[in-house]
Amino acid sequence: MALRYLTIDFNSFFASVEQQERPELRGQPIVIVPVLAETTGTIAASLEAKALGIARNLSVAEARRICPELQVVEARPETYITYHRRLVAVIESCVHVSKVQSIDEVTCELTARFAPRREAEALAKRIKAAIAREVGPLLRSSIGIAPSWLLAKVASDLKKPDGLEILDDDDIPSKLLMLAPGDIAGIGPAIQEKLRGRGITTMAQLYEATLDDFRGIWKSVRGEQMWRLLHGEDLPFFEQQEGKSLGHGHVLPPSRRNHDAALAVLHRLLQKAAMRLRHSGRCAGGLTVSVDYRDDTRWSAELRLTETQDTLLLTQALNQLWKNRPASDRKRAPFRIGVHLVHLLDLRLHTPDLFEQRTEDMRGRLFQAVDHLNKVLGKNTVYLGGAHGATEDAPMRIAFTRIPEPEIEEIDRTFEGRLKKKPPSPEPEAW
Repeated sequence: MALRYLTIDFNSFFASVEQQERPELRGQPIVIVPVLAETTGTIAASLEAKALGIARNLSVAEARRICPELQVVEARPETYITYHRRLVAVIESCVHVSKVQSIDEVTCELTARFAPRREAEALAKRIKAAIAREVGPLLRSSIGIAPSWLLAKVASDLKKPDGLEILDDDDIPSKLLMLAPGDIAGIGPAIQEKLRGRGITTMAQLYEATLDDFRGIWKSVRGEQMWRLLHGEDLPFFEQQEGKSLGHGHVLPPSRRNHDAALAVLHRLLQKAAMRLRHSGRCAGGLTVSVDYRDDTRWSAELRLTETQDTLLLTQALNQLWKNRPASDRKRAPFRIGVHLVHLLDLRLHTPDLFEQRTEDMRGRLFQAVDHLNKVLGKNTVYLGGAHGATEDAPMRIAFTRIPEPEIEEIDRTFEGRLKKKPPSPEPEAW
């Protein structure tokens, strides 16, 4: 089988960016957190912290018990996205990036020129050298090369950190037998349970399973695709389904764990989500709101709506849901909150209300103007009053499946910096 794919997985990406930016953190065990609080969970750990047994999702207090000298760093999503874009550009200068899997992982298809093992290995080393030279030596990566994109992804996990692994005919499946089926992307808990039901608990047993076995386990074409990819066949990337919901969650800092502050932050989250909704060209047919409390109880509710992009209508829905909370919940201190727009519909399929179309069109133009002002002049230049007092809460977050666009969700730092450094030019600048 020819070598067709190369996957680059950046090691401890968020922490490595901070160490590249801040020399005093280099060689130190550090964790990245969403907010500076002992009760918050870690979202990333440096290689030095991982070596001590500190992993994602530990509370800061638990991590400090493992390592009292731990450095705790508040996340800077916009910086990580900037580095992601720089890294993609550097990789593109060596080979075309076919698929951005996440903020810290990309996959490239190898042309015939790079298919021979020697050429593929030389390419991987050139990529590593270019990244160290043009972005920084702290941005280490593990690279996997294989006949299928799925196997290249698996290979990138085999030698960490800063490794390089090539899987060709002689290596499949021998180099994979120490893995468990759950180590393969696409084999989650539900599929693992089905595999166990058929007596498949090891990688050797997974490779012995037939194409019909895979079809029966997945009950869809995905089973056949997984079998073929695992056996080195070349298939297209799985298409990601468009999200069924769109929203934001936020762990409240201790000073904001009261109901008035929580409502203001919910309004902030809703306005961010509504801006993303309009940018995506969709409208929402419902709104859900959730609150988690420190005693592990939870309240959530949903309100169905006529499909809309209108932040004012969504704000009214939020206020209605909040007003209708059970009286018992109002005595508890909120800890984590979330708001999601659900039942999403492509705007092209939306039929405006016959009697409200004029109002809907006017509101649409209004919020397009609001979005434009916030993109150009910075977030919170214009916002609805419900978010007053919470405009600096709920900063940008980076999920595994979505890389935010700072131009949409956060301040345009370049523009802000230029305003501070010099007066406006006589002629308008091009942005």
